[in-house]
Amino acid sequence: MEKVFKIYVYKEGEPPIFHNGPCRSIYSSEGRFIHELEKGNFYTTEDPDEALVYFLPFSVVMLVQYLYEPETSNTDAIGRTVVDYIDVISGKYPYWNRSLGADHFMLSCHDWGPRTSSYVPHLFHKSIRVLCNANTSEGFNPSKDASFPEINLLTGEVEGLLGGPSPSHRSILAFFAGRLHGYIRYLLLNEWKDKRDPDVQVFDQLPKGVSYMSKLKNSRFCLCPSGYEVASPRIVEAIYAECVPVLISDNYVPPFSDVLNWKSFSIQIAVKDIPNIKKILMGVSQRQYLRMQRRVKQVQRHFVVNATPKRYDVFHMINHSIWLRRLNIHVRDFHQS
Repeated sequence: MEKVFKIYVYKEGEPPIFHNGPCRSIYSSEGRFIHELEKGNFYTTEDPDEALVYFLPFSVVMLVQYLYEPETSNTDAIGRTVVDYIDVISGKYPYWNRSLGADHFMLSCHDWGPRTSSYVPHLFHKSIRVLCNANTSEGFNPSKDASFPEINLLTGEVEGLLGGPSPSHRSILAFFAGRLHGYIRYLLLNEWKDKRDPDVQVFDQLPKGVSYMSKLKNSRFCLCPSGYEVASPRIVEAIYAECVPVLISDNYVPPFSDVLNWKSFSIQIAVKDIPNIKKILMGVSQRQYLRMQRRVKQVQRHFVVNATPKRYDVFHMINHSIWLRRLNIHVRDFHQS
């Protein structure tokens, strides 16, 4: 892959909406990937004829920031911008039309990534969509779309986030802290917040002086419920802290499922089983837990954001996911027909 996979980044469009993205926020995965491609050090080519895939370099986060009208909830300007962009590149180059967009990809960590792609039917149904919001009930298709890990880097760096105590020094069975944000969190908070169970510690707000990172690093299992949408930055937070993630969601496709066996290093709990969290986790044997925790440490490097990408880190894993989906596409070459 490293030798033959080539990406052409369309030059059209101006920052801040194009060729730009947030690098120090809950959407940092989106910005870091865009900026890394713009540097041109990995996988990219200046010759569109030698490219295998074509990147549509708009940031959904920036589209929402600059074009969304919260007073009216109007998203038309976002849709028009995406439609106009596809019109420009399809009129100027032959690549979109020859595949109807199937060898093109967009990337978004914003909840509105799927909605933004829906303004162009071929973008929604044919293009490779790399999405944090990888929800199969909202049109995410794992055979052509790729799930993207949501990574919250408030400082832009992973320094201090990686690692944690050994399993024998983790005294909390399960931990979650987060505001009410969607129906699944409502069910979790409603069921566990007021129980004051020392084993299953669930907070909507941590007590004063209590460190969120310390709680993560002292827990055996970290609860990762979906918010309004299926993705949660808590999954990567848990992996960074070497805490076994507990995915509580419906219809979610975890990142890199093509190559990572999530059942080997995480627990997946259906929303209907939220009342049974303690019973389910207490049912995991010590031997099984130690094996899962060891595997969390092994897969951690695949989710790490590096200032300069390193082999097998999150940047390379995302590109590998795109590469695998490109292999499923046969592009008819009209020049030879």
